[in-house]
Amino acid sequence: MIVLIRPIITEKALRLATNRQYTFEVDRRANAIQIGKAVAAEYNVTVSSVRTSNIAGVVRRFRKGQGHTRSWKKAVVTITKGGKIPGFEIEVESKD
Repeated sequence: MIVLIRPIITEKALRLATNRQYTFEVDRRANAIQIGKAVAAEYNVTVSSVRTSNIAGVVRRFRKGQGHTRSWKKAVVTITKGGKIPGFEIEVESKD
């Protein structure tokens, strides 16, 4: 089973990354222990805690009909001090 599906790169997730909290979409069958081990192995960091939540799909309107978004599982992984996961850096734009 592939535990980590993709990192979540949103404005809120990038703000959390400044506090060493990283957000991932994970397999719905994975538990917190499996997620922590997968993040530690993939990014070579020490995980201090893992919080998970199931995100329910919602009904959306598309043109002349309705559709349904898929349900998924989100994990917020906190790593110990000194660790860093690449790809979650906030890029500050200059106002020139």
